[in-house]
Amino acid sequence: MKFRPCIDIHNGEVKQIVGGSLRDEGDQAKTNFVSHYEADHYARMYRRDGLEGGHIILLNPPSSEYYERTRQQAMKALEAYPGGLQIGGGITVENAREYLEAGASHVIVTSYVFRDGEIRRDNLKKLVDTVGKEQVVLDLSCRKKEDGYYIVTNRWQNFTNVKLSWEVLDELSDSCAEFLVHGVDVEGKASGVAKELVRLLAEWDGCPVTYAGGIGSREDLEEFRSLSGGKLDFTIGSALDLFGGSIPYADMIRCEL
Repeated sequence: MKFRPCIDIHNGEVKQIVGGSLRDEGDQAKTNFVSHYEADHYARMYRRDGLEGGHIILLNPPSSEYYERTRQQAMKALEAYPGGLQIGGGITVENAREYLEAGASHVIVTSYVFRDGEIRRDNLKKLVDTVGKEQVVLDLSCRKKEDGYYIVTNRWQNFTNVKLSWEVLDELSDSCAEFLVHGVDVEGKASGVAKELVRLLAEWDGCPVTYAGGIGSREDLEEFRSLSGGKLDFTIGSALDLFGGSIPYADMIRCEL
């Protein structure tokens, strides 16, 4: 169980948002925190403190007027910490290599692989053939329906028909190094983890999994440890004191959990 730091970028600024509030129309999101610092500030901090495997997420689509500003922030962070951060948001087979050459350790992919509600195995194969599975992280962020958790795409706005299960994890793990899973219904709310989702992920045996969403206190973190049996890595965003929350970043560095 390891802390994975994050840098979320929206409208050209480092932010923490409520995940389920993100809308492409008007580049809107309910915002918890806007940083006075640029993305490379956080990248240098994570590098200084020896934190690896964190992720940069671009929260604007390529069609957005803010996309280029958001992308420039991401590139500055990669330059500040080469090999130390993963990157996601609009990754395709056409641009994946560019981000890796700019310093990303892995590319994080969702919408390129999940199109029209289904798994596009042809696109996944193209990506793996281009950059190698060892540099691919699949983002299986999901939202709950009555019968389980379903993978969502396009900045968590659209449901796919793919229900998260051990079978799906087994299949997809052949084509990636890791999974990143946001519990979108609780993302950015600091109100507790998605318990059923954490249990499902922890009971699966496979490649490394990082969970994000809902950890808002030490008590939530202890519950996460208990539910996951210490098998999952985790991200804390809005609840971290770096981003206006109450959980000390210094404790994450020292692993005083």
